[in-house]
Amino acid sequence: MKRILCVLFSLMLLVGCSSTPAADSSSTEDTKEPTAQTSSINVYTRDATSGTREAFEKAIGLEELTATAIEVSSNGDMATKVGTDENGIGYVSLSTDFAANNVKPLNFEGVEPSEETVLDGSYGMQRPFSYVTRAAGDFGSTEKEQLVAAFIDYLCNSTEGMLVVESAGGVVDLSKGTPWAELAKNHPIVNQDNSSITISTAGSTSVEKTLKAALESFVPLAGNFQFVMNQTGSGDGYKRVLGEEKTGVNAADIGFASRSFNEDEDVSTAMSSGQYAIDAVVTIVNADNTLSDISADSLNQIYSGTLTDFNAVK
Repeated sequence: MKRILCVLFSLMLLVGCSSTPAADSSSTEDTKEPTAQTSSINVYTRDATSGTREAFEKAIGLEELTATAIEVSSNGDMATKVGTDENGIGYVSLSTDFAANNVKPLNFEGVEPSEETVLDGSYGMQRPFSYVTRAAGDFGSTEKEQLVAAFIDYLCNSTEGMLVVESAGGVVDLSKGTPWAELAKNHPIVNQDNSSITISTAGSTSVEKTLKAALESFVPLAGNFQFVMNQTGSGDGYKRVLGEEKTGVNAADIGFASRSFNEDEDVSTAMSSGQYAIDAVVTIVNADNTLSDISADSLNQIYSGTLTDFNAVK
């Protein structure tokens, strides 16, 4: 009897379950109104003393940077950060390896950033690669001073030095180059063993690629000297050779800036100062971004914080 009752009870449960209405095939989530796809922009910038930032903000007419901008420490750091952020936008030197950093360079006002467009002036976002040395007599030795003078001549005026700078991404006018064999006659220091001499550099991070290439190519031509690069930003270039840090632990023989030196950076006492190349400042986005061109007006709006969605960029 108990067994019969159990069977009857089970049958009642089955009937009850089968009578439950089937769930609606369209879930609550499926019936929701579709939401608009957004692509919120993450703005990346450099520190206030950066020559790259100065050239960029001047080109787009920026007066006040958005408070949400993410500040990065160097040209390389900028490329790395934007390359790992699908919604990132930033700006770097033309000499940057875009593919290696997973970033895409954007045309500016319809003009592609290239050596040709920088030299002919059609690309509007460009700046100088500037240098300044210590004062004459302040290099610690006559030999080092003479070697620095030889390197500057090689970097700025020799056909070989200019070709190296160009191959590393700098923009130069090769028609103004002179064979190093001719220039070297003015620098007998290069004919001796200089392995005990170390030339130190400081300043802009944007010049690092072109500067390193030039130094490496000059070493075997000038007695196998040593060099140390400490590139931390344009603001340090002047300070470490002629300014308040010229006698500190970070003192250098040659300082670099990816901009012209400011009025408060008096280079008149330097043994030598000037410009060795031109560089373009290039707007970059993540390689997966569909943008290919951007205007100064759009960049102004993005960097001032009034345009915050990539879908609204025109």
